[in-house]
Amino acid sequence: MAVWYLQILWTHVGCVIASGSLFFTRGCMMLAGLPAANHVALRRVSVLIDSLLLAAAIALTTIIHQYPFVQAWLTVKVVLLVVYIALGVFALRRGRTRTIRAICFVAAMLVFLFIVSVARAHDPLGIFMRL
Repeated sequence: MAVWYLQILWTHVGCVIASGSLFFTRGCMMLAGLPAANHVALRRVSVLIDSLLLAAAIALTTIIHQYPFVQAWLTVKVVLLVVYIALGVFALRRGRTRTIRAICFVAAMLVFLFIVSVARAHDPLGIFMRL
């Protein structure tokens, strides 16, 4: 499987970009008051992208022999992924008011960007490792 490392890595990176872009687009649509933000087609595409993202992530951990709850940076990514998902649910569906949805949306985007910084740095502090 190691011979496929670069293809799996770029699939993972591409899915991160696609997932984040779709979430950002849906969040902006929600803030604009467009009901299409939760259209069934967008939700299904999101599930497809996120499933492929997860499969690529699992394949990468197997190839590089680094695992969550063993390496700190991967543990931080997994924990923050759960936070990101919870914030995303409140941003797009469960938030009772538009203000709560907007706050959750901004917080989810910040968590998403921090997850990316942790992944790039391979350090649990991500962008803050140089402070």
